Amino acid sequence: VMKSEHSRNELMNLLALSHKHTFRKNYLHPALELDFIERTIPEKPNSIKQKYRLTKKGTHFIYSIKKNTE
Repeated sequence: VMKSEHSRNELMNLLALSHKHTFRKNYLHPALELDFIERTIPEKPNSIKQKYRLTKKGTHFIYSIKKNTE
């Protein structure tokens, strides 16, 4: 669902999720740990201006999924 940089709330809306704790635990933190996404302000992970973007690894992963489903 990531086309550009998105805030946590934007990502939750794109995924139709509403529970912040569940989103962070099941989606955001795993994607960060797997290096599929990165913070736009890594030195301030709790900033209210924090956004997230795909990494090269995340882009390649999405491409491989799309390629395998065609």
